[in-house]
Amino acid sequence: MAERIAGAAERQGAEVRLRHVRETAPPEAYESQDAWKAHVDEIADRPVAEPEDLEWADVVIMGSPTRYGHVTSQMQGFLDTLGPLWSQGKLADKVYTAFTSSQTAHGGQESTLLAFHTTFAHLGGVIVPPGYTDQLKFNDGNPYGVGKVTGQSSELNDDDRAALDHLAERAITIGRKLAA
Repeated sequence: MAERIAGAAERQGAEVRLRHVRETAPPEAYESQDAWKAHVDEIADRPVAEPEDLEWADVVIMGSPTRYGHVTSQMQGFLDTLGPLWSQGKLADKVYTAFTSSQTAHGGQESTLLAFHTTFAHLGGVIVPPGYTDQLKFNDGNPYGVGKVTGQSSELNDDDRAALDHLAERAITIGRKLAA
């Protein structure tokens, strides 16, 4: 999902920093689940998010799998490092939006996206949800961001790709309007 969003943003002419948060779970946790282990291995050599990445950005698009209707502990741990920049006002007045995934259709996607929105509000961000600004949003039915149900397949389908592209394009468009 993040790679698709990064590609859509780049197609809009945006300079992109694709990052992941540090894995904080003990190896015995992620090594006991094939998909999680494969993901940890896949991103092992990719850049890890630092607070300065958010300071650098004009538009921030964050994603996290849903954990009990909230972001993962790894994402929350990263968000908790933003205090120094937040206290200096360096994370305010930026566009923020989010995406998520869950195993089931009613697995907490909306509450996870709203949890992101709460954080973005505390940062002083301009929250840019997709709303129902395009007919395609009636397919996924989520006005707060983009959510993917991964229980049957984690592969993106046409609706997923369209929703992710729309999220990135909308965030970049609003970011440009604010900068003008």
